[in-house]
Amino acid sequence: MAENEMLEYITEHERILQEIESTDTACVGPTLRSIYDDQSNAHKRFMEKLDVRIRNHDREIEKMCNFHHQGFVDAITELLKVRTDAEKLMGQVTEANRRLQEAGREVTAQTEEVIRCRIQQRNMATTVEKLQLCIPGVTVNTFTQYFTLLLVSHYRFCQIMGENLPHLRKEIKEISMSDLKDFLESIRKHSDKVGETAMRQAQQRRTFNSAVAKQHNIGHSTKPLYSVIGHSLSHTPNGMLINDDTADEDETDDEILTAQDLVDFSPVYRCLHIYAVLGDRETFENYYRKQRKKQARLVLQPQASMHETVEGYRRYFNQIVGFFVVEDHILHATQGLVTRAFTSELWNMALSKIIAVLRTHSSYCDDPDLVLELKNLIVIFADTLQDYGFTVNRLFDLLFEVRDQYNETLLKKWAVVFREIFELDNYSPIPVDTEEEYNLVVSRFPFHDTDIEKQDFPKKLPMSQSVPQIYTQVKEFIYASLKFSESLHRSSTEIDDMLRKSTNLLLTRTLNSCLQNLIKKPHIGLTELVQIIINTTHLEQACKYLEEFITNITNVSPETVHTTRLYGLSTFKDARHSAEGEIYTKLNQKIDEFIQLADYEWGMSESDGRASGYLMDLINFLRSTFQVFTHLPGKVAQTACMSACKHLATSLMQMLLDTELKQISMGAIQQFNLDVIQCELFASSEPVPGFQGDTLQLAFIDLRQLLDLFMVWDWSTYLADYGQPTSKYLRVNPATALALLEKMKDTSKKNNIFSQFRKNDRDKQKLIETVVKQLRTLVNGMSS
Repeated sequence: MAENEMLEYITEHERILQEIESTDTACVGPTLRSIYDDQSNAHKRFMEKLDVRIRNHDREIEKMCNFHHQGFVDAITELLKVRTDAEKLMGQVTEANRRLQEAGREVTAQTEEVIRCRIQQRNMATTVEKLQLCIPGVTVNTFTQYFTLLLVSHYRFCQIMGENLPHLRKEIKEISMSDLKDFLESIRKHSDKVGETAMRQAQQRRTFNSAVAKQHNIGHSTKPLYSVIGHSLSHTPNGMLINDDTADEDETDDEILTAQDLVDFSPVYRCLHIYAVLGDRETFENYYRKQRKKQARLVLQPQASMHETVEGYRRYFNQIVGFFVVEDHILHATQGLVTRAFTSELWNMALSKIIAVLRTHSSYCDDPDLVLELKNLIVIFADTLQDYGFTVNRLFDLLFEVRDQYNETLLKKWAVVFREIFELDNYSPIPVDTEEEYNLVVSRFPFHDTDIEKQDFPKKLPMSQSVPQIYTQVKEFIYASLKFSESLHRSSTEIDDMLRKSTNLLLTRTLNSCLQNLIKKPHIGLTELVQIIINTTHLEQACKYLEEFITNITNVSPETVHTTRLYGLSTFKDARHSAEGEIYTKLNQKIDEFIQLADYEWGMSESDGRASGYLMDLINFLRSTFQVFTHLPGKVAQTACMSACKHLATSLMQMLLDTELKQISMGAIQQFNLDVIQCELFASSEPVPGFQGDTLQLAFIDLRQLLDLFMVWDWSTYLADYGQPTSKYLRVNPATALALLEKMKDTSKKNNIFSQFRKNDRDKQKLIETVVKQLRTLVNGMSS
């Protein structure tokens, strides 16, 4: 029995344990309560059974954990490895999310804009719908309207409207006029921005058209230079719309803007409409035109320092262009607010003022680069306004005056250049040691000489270093002058004529003046003058190459009927003649310096038997000087030599006949004769080749015959043959002979030659007195 009960308990406990293990925990309470309700010790046995069952489960769990432990460890290891990749993936996902948000921001903004536009569209539709209901009240005839007003006039709202409408109209006019004044003030401040944009577009169009013209034979470009794109506009504080892109210097070249893109004209339109509705349009038109005339006068007033920089001129032109671009837009956008006659009147007034201003300020400018910039600005300014229909012929006529000013500044600049070249010149032939040096010189200056080319290196070129420098600078001047002719819409023939005339001014005025001043400088000696003559000769020969240079630039044949010739030949000839004359002058001055060193003892009894030292020094100087003249043209050297000999003979003659010289002894005459003999020997030595026979000696013929007459004392022959073409003393003037004889006839002086005659032979004294009387008779006969 006990065993059966035990089995029952065991069976019951197994059932309870299975029930606990298999059922929800919420149902375990009643099961456990049934065990504790049993008065026997069944719950202790159950607890024991439960402990056994728990230990069995713990063992199973332990076995299962042991079995899966390695797999768990491996799984954890794999998870740790995956964590790094997961972090990278997380970063990529975050970046992708950020990009997606940024990409969607514009879509979101556009979506919001679409929503806003749809709201506006809905509001507009509602407004239109409501306005449709009001149309019958404003479109009925006057009688109906009047009848309607009678019907509603007793209502209070109608009385209020009647009282407030005049005030509202006045307030609306005042507000619109205030907006207009703000607009006028704003447009005055911002007209330079409008003008700057318009002038830049005109310049771009001109550049494009020029490029198309050059590529015309290649084919027409299919890509347009300009395309209309959207512009972001922002309000300035005064309510005027100015395009933000215009302030960006990096804006694209294909962007094209109009006045409407840059300026908000709504205040003008609104005010015009209001005044027109209120029946006061004429007042508005008069006010607007009056204010714009005032603004035009302000715009045309230049700054005092405008001529100092190109930016001053640019701001001046921008303001004017901006003013007239705005007026042109008003002309086309409104019906009669301004007329073509009004804008033409404004432009004619402005044009006269502009021309006067430019004449005045350009005259202050002495920088050719600034004048050239001014010319470019005037061209762009004229092209811009011409595109808007304004007449600009007078501006292009003004450019001819500016061209003259430009040439004047160029001439002044090149005058400084020429002076520096002349000051730095060593006035010596150019030495060339190698063929490279020779080629360098001839590449800068067209020099050709077969004899010099055959010479071995080192050798010398006849001209000095200033010659290739001058030639190069003349070409640079031509290039500089050509820059002004660009974009003037002139033919090649006109440009050729401009270049030749400006080059002629450079040669005949600037270069010639520099040469003439150089020749007259005190430090320029005979050697330098000789080199200047050689230089001008080579520059004269190079003029034909300057002609070819200009022809190659303009492609105008020099045989054209109206082609201006270069006057370089006359310029260099004049300079050479001046240098030759200066050579003669300086040579004579040098001779005078030697003559001043003469110290004759006029009372000497007899000569020293040798020529005076001063004269020998003079002859040596002349001999060395004429050796330098071998590089001169033959006639120049011969003329200089003949001039020197004649001046020497004249100076010696004047020395004998000097009124301060009271007496001369025969010994002094003999000494003087020795000096003249040295002069004759010098003349006969042919110091300069090319003289025929005794041509050079004839310079001293007057002295020779006079001295021979006194040395031989051949008065009978002189008096007998006087006046005969075959006379031995044909070149002796009776007055000259008388003056010299008077210096030798002084009986009151000791040591006079006649005192010996009187002592030895009184008859001879009487003969001399007879000669003096006859000479005086001849002199008196010549004077009568």
